[in-house]
Amino acid sequence: MALHMWLTVVMTALLTALPGGTGTAGGTGTASGGGCAGAGSDARCWPVTGPGVRGRPAVLRAFEPPATPYAAGHRGVDLRAGPGSVVRAAAPGEVTFAGKVAGTDVVVLRLDRPDASLRVTYEPVRGTVAVGTRLAAGGPLGVVTDSAVHRSPGCLHWGLLRGDVYLDPLTLLPPWLLRAGPSRLLPVFGAAADGTVRKAEAAARVRGGRSPRAAPS
Repeated sequence: MALHMWLTVVMTALLTALPGGTGTAGGTGTASGGGCAGAGSDARCWPVTGPGVRGRPAVLRAFEPPATPYAAGHRGVDLRAGPGSVVRAAAPGEVTFAGKVAGTDVVVLRLDRPDASLRVTYEPVRGTVAVGTRLAAGGPLGVVTDSAVHRSPGCLHWGLLRGDVYLDPLTLLPPWLLRAGPSRLLPVFGAAADGTVRKAEAAARVRGGRSPRAAPS
């Protein structure tokens, strides 16, 4: 039934945010489950859970911004996740796209921000909620599919964009959630994470890291 529902909402391959519906799926409250921390707009979660401390998944490949717009690089982070793994919203936002891009299942989440500038991409992921659904951090949005297109099988490719500039999605998470060691008290990480994202954006612009593509690679 879920597959039938998604066949009816497959749209164009454009990842540009479009006005959606008014559905909700855990749009408020405290992030729950392994790999999550915080509450409300400051809540953050790993997109998939893993065997590490606090549910940290294995990072198979880190973000590698290209030196020039057309240069080779890795415009995102690969997290170990087998087919069928549940994929979650890394931060509160709205699902703005779910469909295939160049043969790969992709879901896009526009984060809740005043400027609506940040989008999180997930592939290969088949959506399990309707376009327009609003999610709290940790809310399930899809499942990993077995894609032959992606170069690293058995993983989730997780991307972050501001406009058409690719950023490191790990900058969305608070430092203590990234670490494998003991937790330490830190300032509220909502503002800190935003500052880190802006620093990453500036670094990407210095490198000329604008992608000519609509989907992450």
